[in-house]
Amino acid sequence: MTLLLPHIQIESAPNPSAAIIWLHGLGADGHDFAGLVPEFRWLGNPGIRFIFPHAPAMPITINGGYVMPAWYDIRGTDLVSRQDDLGIRASERAICSLIEREVARGIPANRIVLAGFSQGCAMALHTGLRYPQSLAGIVALSGYLPLADNLAGERSIANANTPIFMAHGNQDPVVIPARGAASRDLLASLGYAVQWHTYPMPHSVHPHEIADIAVFLAQVLSHHIP
Repeated sequence: MTLLLPHIQIESAPNPSAAIIWLHGLGADGHDFAGLVPEFRWLGNPGIRFIFPHAPAMPITINGGYVMPAWYDIRGTDLVSRQDDLGIRASERAICSLIEREVARGIPANRIVLAGFSQGCAMALHTGLRYPQSLAGIVALSGYLPLADNLAGERSIANANTPIFMAHGNQDPVVIPARGAASRDLLASLGYAVQWHTYPMPHSVHPHEIADIAVFLAQVLSHHIP
């Protein structure tokens, strides 16, 4: 049994009918995006439960083995050489457990959005596209698709039509824009509904990006309202 990841939980209203699970980047923790919750309290939306999990600490090869919160090890600066298959799949199981806990608490999968930034973006794409039940949407920020060569054979038909919001800074030195664009192109070639956005920023978040995410969330969570 996979232990439930420690996490921050914020509910925008009592008895939420939707959930957003938001995955942080390398070296950060669940607090990194919790402060954005007020930006997504749009008028007329039913209550949302925000879950901000903390990744486990582990040594990171490209950082000289320094131990930090991470969803998986990174062994090459290009991000795609010698990928940490076991680590990625262990985090996938942990994230699936969070989704399943929300379903058990009464929020159906098609009212759950999986979001992530940087390494969290990689995990949101990896996990969401393999999840066996349809999700409301995937928000993929400043990241890339890991284990890309395996997706075609492992993806779930349940999320073949799930809307995907992808965003990237055009000055990103950490996950270069070309890496994000290559992931976008692969997803598009497999028929996914990708909304692609770029912003004048480095490896960070832009105010216009937050506004665009709010619009996306309002769209995908306006469906399937109980």
